Amino acid sequence: MPVLIKKFSEIHIEDVPIVGGKNASLGEMFTRLSSKGINVPNGFATTASAFWHFMDENKLREPIREIITRLDRENFSNLKEIGQQIRKLLLNATMPKDLSDAIVSSYQELCGLKNAAVAVRSSATAEDLPEASFAGQHESYLNITGEKYLLESVQKCFVSLFTDRAIKYREDAGFSQETIALSVGIQKMVRSDKACSGVGFTLEPESGFRNIIHLAGSWGLGENIVQGTVTPDEFFVFKPSLIQGKKAVIQKKMGNKLMTMIYSDNKESPITNIQTPKEMQERFVLNENEITKLATWALQIESHYGKPMDIEWAKDGITNVLFVIQARPETVHSRKNPLLIKDYKLLAKGKEITNGEAIGAKIATGIARILASPKDAGKLKKGEIVVTDMTSPDWDPILKNAAAIVTNKGGRTSHASIIARELGVPAIVGTGNATDSIKDGTMITVSCCEGKTGFVYEGSLPFKETALDFTKVKMPESTEVMMIVGDPEKAFKLSFYPNDGVGLMRIEFIINHAVQIHPMALVKFNELKDLEAKSKIEVITHHYPDKEEYFIEKLSEGVATIAAAFYPKNVIVRMSDFKTNEYANLLGGREFEPVEENPMLGFRGASRYYNNLYKEGFRLECTAMKVVREEMGLTNVKLMIPFCRTVEEGKKVIDMMKQYGLSQDENGLEILVMAEIPSNVLQAEEFAKLFDGFSIGSNDLTQLTLGIDRDSALVANLFSEQNKSAKEMIAMVIKKARHAGSKIGLCGQAPSDFPEFARFLVEKGIDSISFNPDALLKGIENIIEAEKQVSITI
Repeated sequence: MPVLIKKFSEIHIEDVPIVGGKNASLGEMFTRLSSKGINVPNGFATTASAFWHFMDENKLREPIREIITRLDRENFSNLKEIGQQIRKLLLNATMPKDLSDAIVSSYQELCGLKNAAVAVRSSATAEDLPEASFAGQHESYLNITGEKYLLESVQKCFVSLFTDRAIKYREDAGFSQETIALSVGIQKMVRSDKACSGVGFTLEPESGFRNIIHLAGSWGLGENIVQGTVTPDEFFVFKPSLIQGKKAVIQKKMGNKLMTMIYSDNKESPITNIQTPKEMQERFVLNENEITKLATWALQIESHYGKPMDIEWAKDGITNVLFVIQARPETVHSRKNPLLIKDYKLLAKGKEITNGEAIGAKIATGIARILASPKDAGKLKKGEIVVTDMTSPDWDPILKNAAAIVTNKGGRTSHASIIARELGVPAIVGTGNATDSIKDGTMITVSCCEGKTGFVYEGSLPFKETALDFTKVKMPESTEVMMIVGDPEKAFKLSFYPNDGVGLMRIEFIINHAVQIHPMALVKFNELKDLEAKSKIEVITHHYPDKEEYFIEKLSEGVATIAAAFYPKNVIVRMSDFKTNEYANLLGGREFEPVEENPMLGFRGASRYYNNLYKEGFRLECTAMKVVREEMGLTNVKLMIPFCRTVEEGKKVIDMMKQYGLSQDENGLEILVMAEIPSNVLQAEEFAKLFDGFSIGSNDLTQLTLGIDRDSALVANLFSEQNKSAKEMIAMVIKKARHAGSKIGLCGQAPSDFPEFARFLVEKGIDSISFNPDALLKGIENIIEAEKQVSITI
């Protein structure tokens, strides 16, 4: 007699042919990882033999085979009809008594005398293998209580082997329709309806960056996240910091979590969705300790399986205990070579219609087709862009024809996001208003290449697609190739570019986009005279009773994200270098900034840091850097002081930094200085005694050497780093730095634009050159050629 039931304690990963990928993984974790402290709810599974027993007792194999032969495998025009016929056969079948008895007996053993709620989940025998992600193709039923409803749910899972989407998926994946069985997992319910649940990836789901654990969570049962009904909270955990026992949560994003899925008293419909109370929407679903615990478990699971994993987790609201309720191999990025990249760039900006979370990094143009449900499939022509409220697995056959997907609801772990990654098409989710803002039948452009925010533009905008193959890039032998990076949202993707680290990270981008508020307006929030600005600041920072903490957290998260992306390579972070007119444009800034005739030469850089007008703002900057380096363990961050006019000024700044907890050489802290003023060149020997290295700012150094305001169109034609005087200044500071034993680099466009300038720098002995990403490959090429020519000359 074949085995019809296996307890989780009897199941291992090798049992995929017997209980399917989902149940095999649950059994593997229950038997082999519970001892490591990972909580997995107990349960049991019906076997593949049980499914075939059900089929044979009801004599269903031959009728199903005959129906399947009539499937239109080219256009799938009769898919709906074929699916209905098969499902009707399965639904009208009778559960064999020995199988129903075995299920009931196992249920009683699992739950005791009291009927407990269980989750009933499908697990196909080819499900969740690395080459196939059957996730979402078959049905699951939650909060099932009692023998009658359990048996009904098991049979409905059997029926779901032949949903339209599952039939189509198997055809596309090349799986036989007649040889795949369905196992059903019955697992104790975690009362996440009274707490929260979510998903996790042991890599960053957009870029495939391997050193991040990405967790997403929402209140109640997890179906809302998968379906895209809500935008969940997101947490990014850096693996090396987690292993070191440091503060590993480098970024948190609060989602709207508008709905909460809970248990219902209706046995026929055991779950329901309710609106989330406002106070709960504005709370993170997990605290720092819980995030760390889940991330630690995710890391252990990844280590156990030896591959990137996709997990589901839940928190029991009665016991406050966390559980892992599912784990499967990640199936998108694990199959890609991250060094083969297609880079997309818009060549013109159009009128923005809406925006949301960008999934992928591609651009697509096409006719917008607003679809209310999968029943509207006939309206969509191949190559059009699907615009809808949200998607579910029922949409899968339709979405294969879409050039892009745009939804009102959902986050980066929703169904629309997952299917877009699998199909390799761009998607923008969580727009909130796509179906209202976009007109059906109009031409639109979907752009996901501008960071984590995706934009929908009117019309068909021109764009450039470039295939990049980093596997063949040879790096220079003597000169380090660094990158210029400012946007944390692009950091993980850029980490795959050939590089020796980040030579210039400007924090102004983070302050402008993530912080948005003048730091002194946060320090002196209670004293603000501009009531309109104060009101706006309160709206932005209302989660932070301590307004200073808002600045520290946002800045530290942005810097940490870039530092983590390039870890353990050096990331040189330049402290703020806004001019007064730029600072004034920050929210609340006008109250704290003087009006200057020439801000380029005025109150900027180092001069601000020890001045009473800004030194408390500099304190916040330093505190954020201390969080990144000491609390998060990202000691690859080096700090750099811009526009330091005199050696005495440099000493004042270093003293201020020490007062604020950043002591030079402590915990490996290096403090560099920008060489961008003639005084930095003329007094380079003295600056070298004070600082740990130089970075040549060729733009400012050139304008101050030639006496040119580079913002003035009238004299802009005279500006050139290749001017003899400018080159003499650069050559002089390189020579002095090398004589002093100090490292020196240069950040700028010229070495990629002009091969002769790259050769000049290599000849003079530059240690490193930093490039913007779009100039990197040309820059590398120029440096390699320059090194060859210099070696020939020598």
